[in-house]
Amino acid sequence: QLHLAESGGGLVQPGGSLRLSCAASGYSSYYHAIAWFRQAPGKERELVSCISGGGGRIYYAEAVKGRFTTSRDNNKNTMYLQMNSLKPEDTAVYYCAAENLALSCEVYRPHEYKNWGQGTQVTVSS
Repeated sequence: QLHLAESGGGLVQPGGSLRLSCAASGYSSYYHAIAWFRQAPGKERELVSCISGGGGRIYYAEAVKGRFTTSRDNNKNTMYLQMNSLKPEDTAVYYCAAENLALSCEVYRPHEYKNWGQGTQVTVSS
């Protein structure tokens, strides 16, 4: 059983930065793909960024490319989402997810990830 726990959300002004963390406990494999999703009120959960298992390529959604950076520290079983130049449209609940996936992580829909954190609220507002 893999347990994920996010932290680092909060309220920030437009143009500000936040770093989200996702700590994994239980069985965690270097070969798990890891992902950050977000869900705004009234919208579907969408993929923000992911890293394919085994040190595979990193994917970013167009809306966050150049502003967000995903990384993982395998020694600490933790992944991070550094968010810079935040915009009001980035406001959402952010979730981390992990799964043992055969293909590149960006082709998978949210329901195909079986391991999720509880989510952390990010609000970008002046």
